[in-house]
Amino acid sequence: MSSVDEKAWLETPLGQYLLRREQAYHDQVVANIFGFNALQLGLLDHDLLRTSRIPTRLRAGNGVGVALRMEPEFLPVASQSIDLLLLPHLLEFSAHPHQILREAERVLMPEGNLIISGYNPFSLWGLWRMLLNNKQNYPWCGRFISLSRLKDWLALLGFEVVGGRMCCYEPPFSQEQLLGKFRFMEDAGDRWWALAGGVYFIHAKKRVQGMRLIMPGWNDGRAARKGLAPAAQKLLNQRTSCDK
Repeated sequence: MSSVDEKAWLETPLGQYLLRREQAYHDQVVANIFGFNALQLGLLDHDLLRTSRIPTRLRAGNGVGVALRMEPEFLPVASQSIDLLLLPHLLEFSAHPHQILREAERVLMPEGNLIISGYNPFSLWGLWRMLLNNKQNYPWCGRFISLSRLKDWLALLGFEVVGGRMCCYEPPFSQEQLLGKFRFMEDAGDRWWALAGGVYFIHAKKRVQGMRLIMPGWNDGRAARKGLAPAAQKLLNQRTSCDK
């Protein structure tokens, strides 16, 4: 798939329908995430970080006019340097989605935020892709990744899913008039068929296991005594003196 195919499709009525919902979700979520550095990979012609209050916000990839040209499988970014990373519709069009997620885990700070959007195979969009005889055009040329599989991949890398939602419940018609006739499905989707949206969003955090200091055994009695309230310490000292 070339970026020209993606750009041309996003200018169609169906692509515009998708972009409106993608932008609305990111506008809401990224505004409440703080840090110093944010990076967007994918959908490079659209600023999904526009409401972010993070001072350094970059779009990176192979598109024209990006701040950083790179391959998402090998990010030229220092480890643990990114506070917010966006991966909009990137994994399903990569031959190495696991490598992209490993790179995401590497560059994110502890407790850093990762937001992924993808096409849901268990939806009307996924069914439409299965029925197509020609899957050469965007986005049907992608390998749609199920939400459950993606959550498993994230869990193996130490991520914890903290939020998300779905959108694009309308059938993927290319004509704007047909999309308008099924607008009621978008309004009722979250309530009646919440897992059948054509697009899903996942908001995950990079968790790092903490260390617990193990004290030497000879300090156990002293530590326990220090942890007592003053009255309990006085009573314990009296009992000790009586025993002597």
